[in-house]
Amino acid sequence: MNRRCFWLLALWMISTSVAFAQGSKKEPQLRSVRGMVSDKDEKPIENGVVFLKNLRTNIVISHFSDDQGNYRFTGLDPNVDYEVYAEFNGLKSASREVSPLDSRKEITLNLKVDKKKN
Repeated sequence: MNRRCFWLLALWMISTSVAFAQGSKKEPQLRSVRGMVSDKDEKPIENGVVFLKNLRTNIVISHFSDDQGNYRFTGLDPNVDYEVYAEFNGLKSASREVSPLDSRKEITLNLKVDKKKN
């Protein structure tokens, strides 16, 4: 009987320590990038194409700006560098970077489309 109690106690201690370790894992908090696409006169651009490039994987995703020039990307890994820029009618904005060193959960980057596309 003593052996049985010992093994049950040992098993219980192992299972609770594993459950505690799993519960204490901190999931990275996902982040988002949003902003407005505008022209050189700072008027909002509808249907501007906004590109988000993951600099670790080189995967690029894109969205169109809405009727007020707004765009938004969500669910971004906080440990990855990203590059964001917009294009519209042969013009391009400057590229902006999102760095893991920036600890904000929601980052606002306004993009001004005013340079000729290369």
